[in-house]
Amino acid sequence: MSAPERLSGGTGAQRAEVPRLPDGHPRAHGSHRPAHRLRVAHLSDLHYGPRHLEEADRCFSAAVDRAIELAVDVAVISGDATDHALDLHAPAALRLLAQVRRLADHCPVLMLQGTWSHEPPGTLSVFRMLGSRHRVFVADRIGQVALMGNASSRDLSATDASAADLWLASEGPRFAEVSPGARAVFTCIPSINKAAVAAAVGATTAAAAQGEQLAWLLQGYAGIHGLARAAGVPTLAVSHGTVFGCVTEHGVPMAGFDHEFTTGALFGAGAEATLLGHIHRHQVWTQGEGERRQCIAYAGSIGRFHHGEQGDKGFLLWEFGPDGVDCRLEPTPARRTLDIVFEGRPDLDQLREAASAQELAGVSVRVRWTVADEDRHEVDRGAIERALSGAADVQLEGRIVPVVRTRAPGISQLVSLAEKVRAWATATDVHAPPLLECLERVTTTEPEDIVAAALAIPDAGARAQGGLDPAGTGPRLDLFETA
Repeated sequence: MSAPERLSGGTGAQRAEVPRLPDGHPRAHGSHRPAHRLRVAHLSDLHYGPRHLEEADRCFSAAVDRAIELAVDVAVISGDATDHALDLHAPAALRLLAQVRRLADHCPVLMLQGTWSHEPPGTLSVFRMLGSRHRVFVADRIGQVALMGNASSRDLSATDASAADLWLASEGPRFAEVSPGARAVFTCIPSINKAAVAAAVGATTAAAAQGEQLAWLLQGYAGIHGLARAAGVPTLAVSHGTVFGCVTEHGVPMAGFDHEFTTGALFGAGAEATLLGHIHRHQVWTQGEGERRQCIAYAGSIGRFHHGEQGDKGFLLWEFGPDGVDCRLEPTPARRTLDIVFEGRPDLDQLREAASAQELAGVSVRVRWTVADEDRHEVDRGAIERALSGAADVQLEGRIVPVVRTRAPGISQLVSLAEKVRAWATATDVHAPPLLECLERVTTTEPEDIVAAALAIPDAGARAQGGLDPAGTGPRLDLFETA
């Protein structure tokens, strides 16, 4: 082995050449520590922005407090830390930076590039310059990174650069070796730019090509993950995307050909834990037992950002040890939501009963109703808001059913009224003969005769009381007689 080369940056980390087996495969170093306990805080989908700032900051702040209390060794934010690109002086950006700095003062932090519409390229670069006690590693390309350092992050001195934890990134998509002193190996697969895939292979085949390429990529990590696990180094894959068959926060199963991953492809990568972002509902898949156990999990969003979201909100605490890996959800104080739905016009009495039946303080209430277009002005929005004045906020959503008028094509070109009625009846699937019969009577009968016939009572008792005679033999009443 050649003399070790000192890495730049004054970190004290060294890169050493790895002895190769005759077949060219990398050999794991024999100087690794035995399997040890590692605690990882997995947070995701913070969505800091003007719309959700209070919810995001309250929940993320509570999560940081809890992660510090649990003495986690490292924290991972698996994408969508922001809701969209933010100006650095914006309140959402300042509060997010402050919370991440607080977390990074406790332990090393890895931040993954999320959905491009939420985190445009370069959005996370500022986190590299936080100046926190521990480095924030921004994973914005496909690759691996090892968390280095032999001491517990809680015992490190901020001024001792030679002992401090550091991130050692692979030069290519994967390591050729398991570096001595590695505390954990992270395989990072940021959110894929689907537009770039479509531009390269065509829109019709983009979804299938993306899934195939990611499956091949994941399979290529199985070797290095196996070496790391054999050396007692925890292996974690971190990504942001959709797993086929997962369930959204609104209870919708994601089935289709345009999703990035399958559980088979993720398990095939050989990582002990796969930390996912993008889907806002926490869910877990497992395979194997004991030290061969593998887990795939979405942490879900840090807070409840929309009405109708199902499941608890929080972050995941991952624990690695000799007996394998496991995770559990640590809840955050996400807001409570309540939906009240009316099929017709909102009933204010029912709203008042609902408001008095439960505590509305701190609850976000959404009222939905469906009314016809002509009844839309009968809904008193102000009265609804007053009935729910105890709620944290009230969202009103009225669905208006428009009046549908069907016009037969070419009806204006027809000459007679009877032809127009037939055309309209055909277009609207209406039985025409009774209408045509009435039309014939209207156009050929005197108005007073029509009225007399309509008022005629063909009952003998009625005739004896002065009623009209339908046969026309009795006295005739002229309703149009003038004085």
